[in-house]
Amino acid sequence: MLRRKSEEIKKQLSSTQQVKVEIEALFGGKDLSETVTRATFEQMNTDLFNKTLKPVQDVLDQAKLKKSSVDEIVLVGGSTRIPKVQELIKDFFNGKEPNKGINPDEAVA
Repeated sequence: MLRRKSEEIKKQLSSTQQVKVEIEALFGGKDLSETVTRATFEQMNTDLFNKTLKPVQDVLDQAKLKKSSVDEIVLVGGSTRIPKVQELIKDFFNGKEPNKGINPDEAVA
């Protein structure tokens, strides 16, 4: 239940600035009622988000490519909807905007 709720929160924070979290009988019969902001979510996951750049750099290194030689950036998968991940990728590629015309879920499928 907690994992499912966490996934819902992640999805909602991709399109809104804050989410009200309510879970009945979370622990010891106590309910949880809390507001989570996108800023808090990003702060809690900073280390994980920063780790997303290593595989990108590894692929460039293996292909012997420079960032400047990449013509188009296509993000696929659910986590690519997270604004902070999009921002990190954009910054990594010196301001180049990722292509948002492709549905990340369909590209994976």
